[in-house]
Amino acid sequence: MFNPIDQIRLQQRRTFLSRIGRGTGSMALASMLNPSLLFGAQTTDKHYEGIVLPRDFKPKAKRVIWLGMAGGPSHLETFDYKPVLGEMAGRPMPESFTKGQPIAQLQGQQLRCYPPQWGFKRFGKNGAQICELFPHIGSVVDDLCIIRSMTTDAINHDPAHTFMNTGTTISGRPSMGSWVTYGLGSESDNLPGFVVLTSDGRGGQNQPIAARLWSAGFLPSKFQGVQFRSKGDTVLYLGNPQGVSRDQQKDVVEAVQQMNGLQSNIVEDPEIATRISQYEMAFRMQASVPELMDLSDEPKEILDMYGTKGSDGSYAANCLLARRLAERGVRFIQLYHRDWDHHGNLKNDIRLKSQEVDKPTAALITDLKQRGMLDETLVVWGGEFGRTPMAQGTGRDHHIKGFSMLVAGGGIQGGVQLGATDDLGYNAVEDVTAVHDLHATMLYLLGIDHKKLTYKFQGRNFRLTDVSGNVVQKILA
Repeated sequence: MFNPIDQIRLQQRRTFLSRIGRGTGSMALASMLNPSLLFGAQTTDKHYEGIVLPRDFKPKAKRVIWLGMAGGPSHLETFDYKPVLGEMAGRPMPESFTKGQPIAQLQGQQLRCYPPQWGFKRFGKNGAQICELFPHIGSVVDDLCIIRSMTTDAINHDPAHTFMNTGTTISGRPSMGSWVTYGLGSESDNLPGFVVLTSDGRGGQNQPIAARLWSAGFLPSKFQGVQFRSKGDTVLYLGNPQGVSRDQQKDVVEAVQQMNGLQSNIVEDPEIATRISQYEMAFRMQASVPELMDLSDEPKEILDMYGTKGSDGSYAANCLLARRLAERGVRFIQLYHRDWDHHGNLKNDIRLKSQEVDKPTAALITDLKQRGMLDETLVVWGGEFGRTPMAQGTGRDHHIKGFSMLVAGGGIQGGVQLGATDDLGYNAVEDVTAVHDLHATMLYLLGIDHKKLTYKFQGRNFRLTDVSGNVVQKILA
């Protein structure tokens, strides 16, 4: 119990901290708490290695790069060849496929088959069928596994994004990146363990991307993702105020840390003790982030391989930054590339999307491989759902019963194709793979048993895979 003098001192301290904290990025800092303090230690020297010690399995991957195609790419114009659908162009969709099934915006309409809008070609040693718009991805198909039998639970964008990122449609739960960094920590002392990059595209619609998709939910806030911007200030409020030198800022950080230590001893609140350590991370990031984002040290042949001239906010630049983040020990790197919501003008817009993502995606796989990093980096490419075989004008509606994703590296068997949809690309009918299965497999490759990585909240032990999920053994190397 505080006496009045103690209460006054507490209020003065809070006022002081609120005023001096602005220059070091109080918003960014809230996502980078020091784990050693979080669990009761009074030193920041010990590097946090996660709660899964020892690992449940021998890890095959050290990190994850998740390439999120926001809006729902059509599997029928990317990686799932359906010639029968082409033969049925314009004919009524058989009712046996659609009766009683969830259809986002086509309810009550006459459902007609919409043929694939582009041709497919064979690539790789096994002759994998890939849309002709994606020749660069085709060139690395022997390093990829194509999953053609994905399913999900949510048919609209926001809940589908939430489900893909958190394993539930309920907002406010921890994201998969937060679960991974909570379980394994980070290998970087100068960057957050979970970094997010976003980019916009041409054509279709740029669906909103909410920051809660990389939230830590009920996990300690140090595990939430930190968004890096490719243009302008990389992390908002990270820089020093005008006229404040690095040495002056260092003095402030040290003073605040000492004051917080004193106050933490009085109130015994771990969150207070951990929050102040964010100043130390932000101070280090003031040097590490500009170096990370400066692509001028990359050879011209690397920039050309990705198809970028520098940090221009494009998907290509973000793919290159993902490799640089991986090199620096960031545990979970998530890219969102928007504008895949093709309800109309599909033929032209999917061509625009291929021009944006085909070359950089293949370049990332190639670059990681030539640096000896692909074997320890799990790369995932895909959206929140697929698109219907039925027409919606000149496009396709949302679809959850069968779609495609790509996985590579980090213990994945390259050159294989898992599962299949039916002849029209409607239902996944072979080796059906749910989102929880994908999450369970990701955690397994990182050395984590998905059933054991839990966090008790409101009286229940929660996990990323909820009460289901199985490791997809067939795609493991």
